[in-house]
Amino acid sequence: MPQYSLHINGAIHQVDVDADTPVLWVLRDHLQLVGTKYGCGIGQCGACTIHLNGNAIRSCSLPVSAVVNAEMKLTTIEGLSKDGTHPVQKAWLEIDVVQCGYCQAGQIMSAAALLERNPNPSEEDIRNAMTGNLCRCGTYTRINKAVAMAAKDL
Repeated sequence: MPQYSLHINGAIHQVDVDADTPVLWVLRDHLQLVGTKYGCGIGQCGACTIHLNGNAIRSCSLPVSAVVNAEMKLTTIEGLSKDGTHPVQKAWLEIDVVQCGYCQAGQIMSAAALLERNPNPSEEDIRNAMTGNLCRCGTYTRINKAVAMAAKDL
């Protein structure tokens, strides 16, 4: 098995995995970064969303061999902030977004990527950016409200 060096949450991690191993399983099974969730396995639900150089990506369908370049920096929910003080995380608590919570790490990561690109998004910008992150509990109204609140706190 090849060894890969990955830049994750500001640190370099070495892993021995097959080239086609999805980043999701490297994070969860090899690095014990279990905040990123498995949802569908085909990149459609958003539960596995992480950042690649600040952009929201689906880690379940991204092979580890695609992210070994030194310029590729991955951020998981654990790396968004060490103490839960990222504006999106604070807004999530303030609005009480979470119901079951399973999709929330992916939702938060998508919202944080949006606000990094666009710190003053319109309601339509928020809806468009969050499309593709599924919430079985239907907390979309609270999610959108929390993203808008986080934007004001930036």
